[in-house]
Amino acid sequence: MTRNKLIATYSRVSTARQEEEHTIKTQIQVLKEYAEKNDCTIVKEYIDEGWSGDILARPSLDELRNDAKSKKWEAVLIYDPDRLARRYSYQELVMDELREAGIEIIFITVSAPKNSEDKILHGVRGLFAEYERAKIAERFRLGKLRKVKDGHILTNEAPYGYRYIRIQDGKPGYYEIVDEEARIVRQMFEWIAYDGLSIRKITARLFDLGIKPKKSKRGVWDKSSISYLLRNPAYTGESIWGRNVSVVPIKPKNIEKYRKMKKTSRRARPESEWIVVPVPAIIDKELFQKVRDKLKENSAFSDRNKKHEYLLTGKIFCPCGRRQAGQGHLGRNDFFYRCTERLHSYPLPPSCKIKGVPVRNVDPAVWDKIAELMSSSDLMQKQVGRAMKNKKQKALASVNDTVTLEKEIEKLKAQEDRYNKAYGAGVFTVDALQEYVTPIRGKITNIQTQILKSRQFAESVSEIPSPYEMAEFANKAIATLSNLNFAAKRAIVLKVVDKVVACRDSIEVSGCIPVTDSALLCLIDRDSLDAIGLSENNKATIPFVFRIDLLSPKKGKGT
Repeated sequence: MTRNKLIATYSRVSTARQEEEHTIKTQIQVLKEYAEKNDCTIVKEYIDEGWSGDILARPSLDELRNDAKSKKWEAVLIYDPDRLARRYSYQELVMDELREAGIEIIFITVSAPKNSEDKILHGVRGLFAEYERAKIAERFRLGKLRKVKDGHILTNEAPYGYRYIRIQDGKPGYYEIVDEEARIVRQMFEWIAYDGLSIRKITARLFDLGIKPKKSKRGVWDKSSISYLLRNPAYTGESIWGRNVSVVPIKPKNIEKYRKMKKTSRRARPESEWIVVPVPAIIDKELFQKVRDKLKENSAFSDRNKKHEYLLTGKIFCPCGRRQAGQGHLGRNDFFYRCTERLHSYPLPPSCKIKGVPVRNVDPAVWDKIAELMSSSDLMQKQVGRAMKNKKQKALASVNDTVTLEKEIEKLKAQEDRYNKAYGAGVFTVDALQEYVTPIRGKITNIQTQILKSRQFAESVSEIPSPYEMAEFANKAIATLSNLNFAAKRAIVLKVVDKVVACRDSIEVSGCIPVTDSALLCLIDRDSLDAIGLSENNKATIPFVFRIDLLSPKKGKGT
């Protein structure tokens, strides 16, 4: 091995338990010892803590793959192939990518494949390891199934009203009733069945009585916890195992680049696959069924089910930063957008004091302004001018930042040159030189990346529609937008509006009109594509921002 080779290290552990047992520290220590023994200089350490090897999209692994292209180091050192990935296909993908970038891969436990024969042997080893892991997972599943059928309770924590007694002297784990908590559970069921309370009113009553849940940062019950409690058949003496199965969500609410768990959604299993484990009963089945019927009745007759059309749902925010949601009473025709912070804080008083905004003031004002903008090529041109002016200002600031960064690079290079001269004069060894110079080179590379991004931003030109395109779009909008139903208006709002911030005095709206987007054109006129003769690949857009001043409402209801 070449002396003083610049390398990176990669470490990974998959569970919180492994983190607690310091296995990540053990890996790092072994890698450092190997590097020292083989005269390698570690330029950077890449660590993914708590990430499964079955997931390829990991923050530090992605960073390592990106850095490999910039040749910040010559090789990457990994304890074992399964630290890189559990699946053989993932291992090969990353290793091929690193090899193409000219990066050497070094494993401590095995030799990295260097030729076709080594690659085949490595593949066989990886496939056997993957098969062994699958066998272990299946044995683990069957072991849990056997324990449940033998009467074991498999859980980390018991429901409110019970305590979990772990397996002792061969006796299965079981639930034991906590008398005080069980009394409160019975009260909650009786409040629903006999007093006619809603879940929200139960939350308030528990707060007034000073009754706290087992675990809560706020120290108060929330509606979801009470709802789950009232639907848990364990309180009738039947704890159900295997009711749901974890699955990958089909339409995830949060689209994140990195997710430690892929199966974040739940799907109900057929009732025939459920396994019932007997536990001590706190209430009888008759009371449990009565509460279930009452909850269904409350849901069917809830005011929330009397639908009202809110144009800006999902797009409207409170000045405090939280979302606003529609609320009101259909009988009184009294509807408002209110900050959702009060829902999250209940039964504690809300910290946001901003009053609700009448829907009758907000929805028409926002729609009229959007329709006016889409129907006027002059107004669209003004928005284009505003956007270009802002871009030029940002580009100018970016250029000024670039000048500052280039001066910083000159200083770092001068510092590196001084270290090189000192080494040439015999002031310190080559190891010390590497220790001093490597961080400086890393800083220079990072700054050069920032400069490159700044220049790319300054040189980039947004695709702006031509005056002809805007005029044609406006003509179609004039003929159509005044006669749309609510569903069509809502579809257009979802397409063009990014964010609405509303209070009693004003509304701020921002978004982007894709005047050549076929989806939007079809919303305002099905013949637009043929009439204008535009390509569906053309996505010229007009970013917009406008403010609407509202008249101060009279004091009264809805505040």
